Amino acid sequence: MFNLSILKTLSNDKDTVAVHPSSFGLPPEEAIIAELNKKYANRVLHDVGLCVTVFDLSEVGEGKVRYGDGHLWYKTVFRLIIFRPFTSEVIVGRVKTSDEQSIRVSVGFFDDIYIPSIYLPQPSCFDPDKRSHFWLPDSQLSDPQELMDTPTDGRLYIAQGAPIRLRVEADEFFDDEPGPPKAQNGIAVKTEAKRAPYSIIASIGEQGLGSISWWAPLEEEGDS
Repeated sequence: MFNLSILKTLSNDKDTVAVHPSSFGLPPEEAIIAELNKKYANRVLHDVGLCVTVFDLSEVGEGKVRYGDGHLWYKTVFRLIIFRPFTSEVIVGRVKTSDEQSIRVSVGFFDDIYIPSIYLPQPSCFDPDKRSHFWLPDSQLSDPQELMDTPTDGRLYIAQGAPIRLRVEADEFFDDEPGPPKAQNGIAVKTEAKRAPYSIIASIGEQGLGSISWWAPLEEEGDS
């Protein structure tokens, strides 16, 4: 789920960090790490992942003062802790929301994990009254209306807030660079909804995946 990444930039593979005079009383490494975390923590780097925090400094140059600002500027090479689960990794989160197309899952600090309806255990159906998907194990039904006509006591719901075990299928990065507003015949054109810069696609269609409560009795038997 987490990995280490050495940041690569165009400036000789080093990142230049400015330390404000108010931080001169701190040890240089501590001041540099604080500035790097301001810049990178909780930020998505394209094709890298979500930056969590600086792990350590691999290289620190000599601090130099630039004319006119009073800061100490350091060239650094450092490692970041990155959140980017690998394909097929199994992780646990909690259901945040559900709609007909997918289930959105959160791991606390990251909310853009989606389980499309095609990756649910089959047969499954979305219950609009409960705003939740349910699985009907050992059923041969496939039509949504037929599934909705089944007794509720036989359904296994994926409730909001419930812990869920899922497998990562893929991840997607979206570079939302700002640009000039689009217009047609002098009239502003409505732009598409803003997308998350980083999202994960997951599945729960195999045994052991899905709501943890589904498999709790079997796991308890295996431990006994």
